[in-house]
Amino acid sequence: MEANQKFRNGSRRAITTDINKYFGIVVMKRISVDIGGTFTDCFVAWGDRYVQAKALTTHQNLALGFNEALGDATTQLGIETRELLSSVDSVRYSTTLGTNALIERNGPRIGLIVTEGFGSTVPLSRGRGYGEGLPFEEQRDLTRAKRPEPLVPISMIAMARERVNYSGEILMMLDEEDLKHKMKYLVDQGAETIVVMLTNSVVNPEHELRVRELFLDEYPLHLLGAVPMLLSHQVAGRKGEYTRATSTIIDGYLHNVMYHGLGTLELNLRSNGYDKPMLISHNSGGMAQLNSTDALQTVHSGPVAGIASSEHLATECDLGNVIASDMGGTSFDIGIVTEGGEKYYDFHPVIDRWLVSVPMVHLVTLGAGGGSIATYDQLHDTIKIGPQSAGSDPGPACYNRGGVQPTVTDADMLLGYLDPDNYAGGRIKLTAARAETAIEDNLSDHFDGSVIDICKLVKEAVDHNMANGIATELRSRGYDPADFTLLAYGGNGPLHCCGIANALQINRVLAPPFSSVFSALGAGNVNQMHIHEKSTYTVVYHTGTKKILTDFRALNAAIEELENRGREDLLRQGMRGDAIKFRVELDMRYGNQRVETAVPIKKARFEGLHDILELIGTFHAAYGARFGEGSQATESGVRINTLRVTSFVDLDKVHFGNIKPLPEKHVARPIGERVCHFVGFEEEMIIPLYDETALNAGTYIEGPAIVTTTSTTYLIEPGWSFHSSNHGAVWFNRLTAH
Repeated sequence: MEANQKFRNGSRRAITTDINKYFGIVVMKRISVDIGGTFTDCFVAWGDRYVQAKALTTHQNLALGFNEALGDATTQLGIETRELLSSVDSVRYSTTLGTNALIERNGPRIGLIVTEGFGSTVPLSRGRGYGEGLPFEEQRDLTRAKRPEPLVPISMIAMARERVNYSGEILMMLDEEDLKHKMKYLVDQGAETIVVMLTNSVVNPEHELRVRELFLDEYPLHLLGAVPMLLSHQVAGRKGEYTRATSTIIDGYLHNVMYHGLGTLELNLRSNGYDKPMLISHNSGGMAQLNSTDALQTVHSGPVAGIASSEHLATECDLGNVIASDMGGTSFDIGIVTEGGEKYYDFHPVIDRWLVSVPMVHLVTLGAGGGSIATYDQLHDTIKIGPQSAGSDPGPACYNRGGVQPTVTDADMLLGYLDPDNYAGGRIKLTAARAETAIEDNLSDHFDGSVIDICKLVKEAVDHNMANGIATELRSRGYDPADFTLLAYGGNGPLHCCGIANALQINRVLAPPFSSVFSALGAGNVNQMHIHEKSTYTVVYHTGTKKILTDFRALNAAIEELENRGREDLLRQGMRGDAIKFRVELDMRYGNQRVETAVPIKKARFEGLHDILELIGTFHAAYGARFGEGSQATESGVRINTLRVTSFVDLDKVHFGNIKPLPEKHVARPIGERVCHFVGFEEEMIIPLYDETALNAGTYIEGPAIVTTTSTTYLIEPGWSFHSSNHGAVWFNRLTAH
């Protein structure tokens, strides 16, 4: 059923869908927000109406940007902010606040307590600290690489006298008197947060828990300026001292900024009539209340919410394999969702420059947003895009807010793609003279040709960077880009999607409904979810004795323990016990191989030998699919190294309905024309302009042309067509397929 489109105040648009009638679900009243480096995106589901809004991110006080975006949404709905906030069932945030804090290195002074003899674990960084987190081309030149500035200086590392072995047996009791002196030393050195990472504490946490007891005896939480203490076994449940340490250190480093930043947002909600718990999106693809969220779980949560939204769209609309591509103001994020809604997870992702141990939906981030700064690459005599960004303050030069560096947005504007008077719904007036000056001052000396020629180089460079990132990600996993539908969303996705598709040589792109706030929509669509892990040493098949595991009690008990932890988390947040579901995964490997494969199991408990044989068969098939049939090595033995239980509650979703291409093609009436310049074409072109009436279902436009809405710009490049479908979805198709 087609969406009814309503237009208010001339330029504001709200898409209305009668959810009850067509989808048979409970009426939803929900606010979801994605706070990015440049823009704060807001999506509101209000009964049978969906509205979207944007505002510049106010880094000094995130609530200000949120209030502006929410104010725009309430204007579209015709209600007061207090009425909206007092009536919604939830407010859900995804944010890059933690990511920005890491980039800016503005966290607290961290003290670290480790087991005696392990003081060099973090500084040595497994010998990989020079390369992790660097671009691929820099990893190949490690002779010039530099370690990142440590989050914990060596002088802030103290060692506790204790020892627990791999099985949890205590070999040396904790020396408590010595520990008290070490803790006093860290506090005297100015520690604002203390991290405890004792060897094998994930197997037996007794000593870590005792360290916290002793610390609270000496430095109670009620004291002014109390120092928080984080225990590594509570942050990361897997073995591996280095990754567990870095996970907890980053969590501690972000603790204060997340507490104050998100706390400010929650106070802002309270003062405006919202009395329910605030929900935070996690990089695991789920969400939880603020009091059940670790700071580490919020890193990259915005882009991950977009991938979650892509998964839901692909499953509901039967799109098959999709590439989730989010081009915002600061970055370009890539995710893969294969047919059936399967997402990829990183269980040891790199955050900034550090390898950590946290289950995170896999994504690739490139410095290729609208605010990415264009510089001269002397080595290759070409344009380099990012990773530096102008952000929202001062923003691109054309914002006329003090920016002096040329950005992708400046080039887009000078090429004629952006309307200077109606950018971001008219809230930001663009100044061509500022953009031209930024390019002349920083790039003209290095390239022949006019400012327009340089802008074409910028456009071509950023499109090829994004295409190369997508191609590399797909082909490294054995996929052909031609087998995927490219989803282009984010504020700049529909503007650059044809250029990306040209570089990828693919013939079809989908700009999904609410494309400019698609990640915010995703933040409102994810389930309440927690993932708990536990390291184990379980031999399923012993290569020496040729025996298969027959005693499942310890394995079943460990799974039950993780289920209970997940159930307690969700019950504490008000979820019904009968609504809680579980998904169990095992990280398995052959013998002493370093490579582990995640194996989901259908049954949560092992009851007999047939269950173990089925597990070995599932692992065998998964390993062969990943590394090639015949590469399996069962004769080396089969082991389980990690247990993982995902506890979740399925919540109601925003439904998209049918967005497949429509058979009808309606001709739209242009509202004007503009001079534009395109890569590969020397001469300027006078092209037609359309407003958001072009999003009426069935509208068909052949490029070159531009569709400008209050939230984004759709650039239809030469050789492409624009065909709108239901609910504001738009299909771009190549007129002459490769």
